[in-house]
Amino acid sequence: MRTRARLADLNYDFDALQALMTDHDWTTVALAWRESRTVFHLRNPVPPGGVVEDPATGAVAAAFGGYLREGKHVPTPVTITILQEADMGRPSRITVGIRSGKDDGIDVTGTAVALS
Repeated sequence: MRTRARLADLNYDFDALQALMTDHDWTTVALAWRESRTVFHLRNPVPPGGVVEDPATGAVAAAFGGYLREGKHVPTPVTITILQEADMGRPSRITVGIRSGKDDGIDVTGTAVALS
């Protein structure tokens, strides 16, 4: 997203996104806004899973880390912070350690709000 406000205003056609994701065999989609060199805000709509949005997603954080590394969007090694889903009232903070080599892995840790 170009602005934080646009990311905060997530509003989408659930059925259309589900169809698009099914057509492309996508499991998930991450929408991101970059606050700084190492801080990103993410939102994660998941229509194929039957939910409008996932508040804390380690798998998406790991995939996003790989995307940043492979696209050379960050210098490596680096640790980034992902702030996810504050806009839906379920804020989480995920730390992603991105190692230098493609085979070196991605480390994901963080906190989330417990669901009852």
